[in-house]
Amino acid sequence: MTSPPQQQATQVRLRNSVEQFYPVIQKPAGDASGRIWAVGAVHGEIYKLEMLHDALAAKLQPGDRIVYLGNLIGHGYDTVEVLNEVLRFRCWFMARPPFVHADDFIVLRGQQEEMFQKLLQIQFAAEPQDLLAWMLEHGLETTLLGYGTDAAAAFKAAREGTLGLTYWTTDIRKRLKEQPGHETLITKLKRAAYADTKALLFVSAGLDETKPLLGQTDALWWAPRAFEQISAPYREFGRVVRGFDPEHRGFVETDYTYSLDGGAGRGGVLISACLSFDGDLLEILTV
Repeated sequence: MTSPPQQQATQVRLRNSVEQFYPVIQKPAGDASGRIWAVGAVHGEIYKLEMLHDALAAKLQPGDRIVYLGNLIGHGYDTVEVLNEVLRFRCWFMARPPFVHADDFIVLRGQQEEMFQKLLQIQFAAEPQDLLAWMLEHGLETTLLGYGTDAAAAFKAAREGTLGLTYWTTDIRKRLKEQPGHETLITKLKRAAYADTKALLFVSAGLDETKPLLGQTDALWWAPRAFEQISAPYREFGRVVRGFDPEHRGFVETDYTYSLDGGAGRGGVLISACLSFDGDLLEILTV
């Protein structure tokens, strides 16, 4: 990829407390039509992410925005490399002229990021060994390996009790801080995002149709089956876009949804969809 141009000023919009967690993707002013590139689950596969970024760099136009739909990490073995690449690409993206807004590059929280954040507080869990076993079954071990530990060390700490787990998670936090930008990226992930036209709502895995957007909790990353039941517009939004499908069926389109999970990190492909602010599908990238 070519070197970024000289750094340009980045505009920061004033946001209320809601938009800190549910950022609004603003359509460009003036004649620029603007597009949104949504990136499906990466699951710790650096080679495919680098290929996708190279393809995106050649296609990005002024006014384009990017949303990563969670699950950057987990399953695949390139945890540190993937987060470094997202941070590198963000620097390149934000440096493009003309002005770029901070909310034009958004990263959502997925199952894997949620588990990792909960892991760092596991000393407070009622049954930490059971919780550890469940997390490891769902792909977390490769994230542990990326930060210099493993399942054996985790269970050893759990057997030692609260103090052992506290020492263990403190060491992980230390290793996280040693990787520039990782702690900030992991702790600043967004819950969901939507286009200001309300044509598109972006989530990691699913949602609870019975609740408004601000009432959504863990359903955003733990309710993929509920997503598949969407048969009408959710509230005021035209379509819901997700990045994680437990069946990894690739690009799936319905009248009211787009799903983008080709199984990256598990031997499959990484998918990005280019969407208009009206909700139309403009292009699919698969690597």
